[in-house]
Amino acid sequence: MSTPTAIHQLTDHLFRHESGKMIAVLTNIFGLANLETAEDVVQQTFITAIEIWRLKGIPENPAAWLMQVAKRKTIDQLRKSKFAVQYDFSSNERKLLTSEYTMHSVLETYWQEQPIKDDMLRMMYSCCTPDLSPDFQITLILKTLCGFSIAEIAHALLSNEETISKRLQRAKHHFRNKATFLQLPLPSELHEKTAIVLNCIYLLFNEGYHASSHTSLIREDLMQEALLLGKLLAENPLTALPEVNALMALMCFHASRSESRLTKEGAIILLHEQDRTLWNNELIDLGKAYMHKATVGEHLSAYHIEAAIAFEHCSAKTFELTNWSNLLRLYDWLIKIDHNPINFLNRAIVLLQLEGPQPTAAYLAKYPNQNALQQLSLYFHVLAEIDCITKDSTKALHHYNRALALSTSKAEQQLIQKKIIRLQQKQQVE
Repeated sequence: MSTPTAIHQLTDHLFRHESGKMIAVLTNIFGLANLETAEDVVQQTFITAIEIWRLKGIPENPAAWLMQVAKRKTIDQLRKSKFAVQYDFSSNERKLLTSEYTMHSVLETYWQEQPIKDDMLRMMYSCCTPDLSPDFQITLILKTLCGFSIAEIAHALLSNEETISKRLQRAKHHFRNKATFLQLPLPSELHEKTAIVLNCIYLLFNEGYHASSHTSLIREDLMQEALLLGKLLAENPLTALPEVNALMALMCFHASRSESRLTKEGAIILLHEQDRTLWNNELIDLGKAYMHKATVGEHLSAYHIEAAIAFEHCSAKTFELTNWSNLLRLYDWLIKIDHNPINFLNRAIVLLQLEGPQPTAAYLAKYPNQNALQQLSLYFHVLAEIDCITKDSTKALHHYNRALALSTSKAEQQLIQKKIIRLQQKQQVE
């Protein structure tokens, strides 16, 4: 007999990995306006699992067992709602769901492997409607497709449970007013709507890769969810656009270095100190495969260039052998497409390696919006590095302290504090 603890652990794990599939299928059946109905059926399915597994033990294939229960509960819901006005069964296919003669056979077609993937893809596009802000889009995706609880979403997005609950309620209200079913964009809208989806996935990945305000710098769970969502896009012939494959390549290259980026205690290990034997070569090879697919067509996105930049780092056998000239050219190209302060500062870091402190300082002074730079911890961190090279420890300490005040990452703060202490000790010796 399985212990209650083991059952709860298993159901929590399965909820994270299976609930997204169920919600996508059920939302396709009942419509986006009835997203809460889909969530209720899934919740009832897992409650049933806990009750029965306590008595009879965990089945041999728990995921398949859950799917069968979800189907039965869907049938129960269909029977109860056969004459309910809130459900739209007017299309030819959905009319068959109202008949006892055809309900079971038609329902089976919804729960096949490929239709489930298609529904998850449609659900992703629905969550990323341009009518909702990126914060709402990510919240919806984490709740509906990734199986995150409200508490987990609040923790991941540096928010509180009340705010997350309100976002979800507003999003559901939006869907109720729209009363639409899951669908992929029209061919004429595909690039535009896919760009919104990719932005959402990349924001999710970046929060995992470099958590903005969390006890751990790296959130592997968020990175993995982003990769899984991107894979859904990349595997579907309709949505496997060059920029989709470019983003997948970029995420694979970044994810490949996860094991080398932190000490066991969670402290940051800078790129030049990382053990490159810990880099995941399988992910690097997978990134290369996605990069090859991304070269099809004439469209060049920022993801293409960012992936090329990440690959330059992954392909260098040592930090000293990094091709800084290539990186500088790539950043020049990237800034033409996306001239934001972070890209500008990353180019400055490359310039510092290639040409030294004076040209880098002059470059930083040319940025047209100095106020925007001065809101970023990275800006003052770069200035401090320049000061250290020019041996101006007083200015370096000032800039490190400015960087520390602006940083929201605990791991980053610890790194900056370590540099400040080291510099202060050096001043005392001198």
